[in-house]
Amino acid sequence: MFGISITLLGIVVTAYILGSIPFGILVTRIFGSKDIRASGSGNIGAANVTRVAGPAAGILTLVLDTAKGYAAVWLAARYSHDSATWMMIAGLAVLLGHCFPIWLNFKGGKGVATALGVFLALCAPAAVAALALFAIVTAWWKYVSLGSIAAAAAMPLLIYFLWAPHHAPPTIIIFGTMAATLLIIYKHDANIQRLVEGVEPKFSAGKNDKTK
Repeated sequence: MFGISITLLGIVVTAYILGSIPFGILVTRIFGSKDIRASGSGNIGAANVTRVAGPAAGILTLVLDTAKGYAAVWLAARYSHDSATWMMIAGLAVLLGHCFPIWLNFKGGKGVATALGVFLALCAPAAVAALALFAIVTAWWKYVSLGSIAAAAAMPLLIYFLWAPHHAPPTIIIFGTMAATLLIIYKHDANIQRLVEGVEPKFSAGKNDKTK
């Protein structure tokens, strides 16, 4: 029993450290750009990487940030015998690692891509539906932040209805999803204020765009 507890604790710690890997910073350096935190919006996520270092760097960052979310939940499933509780805990841990990375004085990204990876592992249909909503909102209004907020806000309902045919998700999944949603919306607080004030810049994939 003690050995199992150590293993599960290790999963949580590993998930957090995995989430803390600042792929946005690493990718922009590989592509020859300066520190992403001093460029564009200053955010380390894929959208700002795209603006500063170009679409290829942005896509690579998106894939890597998504992959670490998926990997954390996959590892938890493997070592906890598909325990929904530990999978959700690992998902929240990797998300916290991305948003509050120990290597960057706990100042990280907004968690959207990492959350996508988490929910792809937990409930792929819900994740795909959220991604579609993000794409529609972003394409129509041209605000990445609005698309991200809409997708995050919809995730609890998507998880509830798409978890499994005629089956509601476990309680830990419901509350864990709500926690992830609240965290992502909290990380978008400044964007929400600018959207309300009508001063949120629209997205552009061009380099050196200072939008957020």
